[in-house]
Amino acid sequence: MRRAVCPGSFDPVTNGHLDIFGRASRLFDEVIVGVLINQSKSGLFSVEERMEMLREATAAYGNVRVESFQGLLVDFCRDQHAAVIVKGLRAVSDFDYELKMAQMNIGLSGVETLFMPTNPLYSFLSSSLVKDVVKWGGDVSAYVPDVVVDRLQSRFGQD
Repeated sequence: MRRAVCPGSFDPVTNGHLDIFGRASRLFDEVIVGVLINQSKSGLFSVEERMEMLREATAAYGNVRVESFQGLLVDFCRDQHAAVIVKGLRAVSDFDYELKMAQMNIGLSGVETLFMPTNPLYSFLSSSLVKDVVKWGGDVSAYVPDVVVDRLQSRFGQD
């Protein structure tokens, strides 16, 4: 079985993330969305909340599942029997950082990284930008799944 891991914090998941998951799901038998547990960062949403939103947002994909992990990504890949990491790239600046990570990952464990260019519709989109727009009362419904819109509005007291 060909498995791939799409790692990230997904705080929150955006339509750009979903585009990468959907495209990866057509290339691999199974795609595991790996939600990083980072003890040194406090996100807007808990890991459990992020996983709930991701599970709802990816429910239409029969071969995508959501798991959390901490520690090295290559260890998570090994535990999941995944030989490939799929990363979306929005700009050259993303590539510069991600290339170093990919080279370290293949050196540590032989896990390959597949870089997937983002759909131009989402090339500017980030979770941080989404949170900032909502914080100031902006409408992000075109950029995130409905479940995320609802949770963001609730979190920022905009019910």
